[in-house]
Amino acid sequence: MIATLKGFAQQLTSANGVKINAVTGGSGPSILLVHGWPETWWEWHGVMPLLAEHLSVVAIDLRGAGFSDCPLDGYDKATLARDAHETMVALGHERYAVCGHDVGGMVALAQAANYREAVTHLAVLDVPLPGWSAWEETIARLWHFGFHKNRDLPERLIHGREYDYVSAFMAERFYDHSVFDPANIEIYAKAMALPGRTRGGMEWYRTLDADHAAALEYKKQPLDMPVLALGGDQRFGPHMVPMLKEFATHVTGGSIANCSHYVADERPHDVAAALIGLLRAD
Repeated sequence: MIATLKGFAQQLTSANGVKINAVTGGSGPSILLVHGWPETWWEWHGVMPLLAEHLSVVAIDLRGAGFSDCPLDGYDKATLARDAHETMVALGHERYAVCGHDVGGMVALAQAANYREAVTHLAVLDVPLPGWSAWEETIARLWHFGFHKNRDLPERLIHGREYDYVSAFMAERFYDHSVFDPANIEIYAKAMALPGRTRGGMEWYRTLDADHAAALEYKKQPLDMPVLALGGDQRFGPHMVPMLKEFATHVTGGSIANCSHYVADERPHDVAAALIGLLRAD
């Protein structure tokens, strides 16, 4: 089940009291890629080779996913951000850009807010953020937020049906189904079926009330690094720039045309070009 990518090395790194799976390659300025639910670092496999021509690339499995540890606690976004930051430092990247998609975007925001001296650039891809003025009304319309927050129920219902759940969930959030690859779904489903990983992913949702309170505090000191806010035009793209402007002073981005939620899967070249442009802009 170990997914490998030519030109990249995979290793377990000690960070914040846990082991974090990190995949590294390329050279140049550093960028960290943080996946969302229900994916793993493999979310970025189409983007990473493009970035590696210009950048030192690190993609991780979050605590609770893939080959990273899945302890009982520590799933609030500030703790996940500390995992990610300490992973970068352990790998020799004292200053770096961070890009997160979905739940990974929530982690990336917390990372930029809590490690301002380390994070040079921030990119957030297609996700409603805790702390956003429209947060509560938005998540009330997203059925899976309420389902995943239930204690134990999702784990019991998903167990043994990981492929069915992941496949249906992601298909609902693709616009261009010509790039919907069942082989990738198999990778994510098998990763979710590893002991503790379904629960780990659910815990990311069970901390969201605390994450919202923390993010409201971040807004009191707006971020001043360059920020890219990007999403699919069929999903959160139209909201991304105004949302991030609530947290940061230098925000660019917008929508990727003919694309829905899984922007790195549907439009890897567009995502890579936007990230390279972000780091080159200054």
